[in-house]
Amino acid sequence: MGLLWTILIGFVIGSLAKFLLPGKDPSGFLVTTLLGICGSWFGSWIFGLVGWGGGAGFIGSVIGAVLLLVIYRAVKNKS
Repeated sequence: MGLLWTILIGFVIGSLAKFLLPGKDPSGFLVTTLLGICGSWFGSWIFGLVGWGGGAGFIGSVIGAVLLLVIYRAVKNKS
């Protein structure tokens, strides 16, 4: 059941990140879900670096996913 929650919350976070930062990005359920899951991990890691331990929470997860989208676009535009 935990895996299903991870997938569902990852999709919601990834969708919200794409909504907040519109543009031409890879889409689809799998990519959006992976963006949300990785964004959650990235947000937790960033918040841990600045001393706000205990996990990033929902807002931190969305911030992490948005940052991943920004990094993806920067790398893609260099190519």
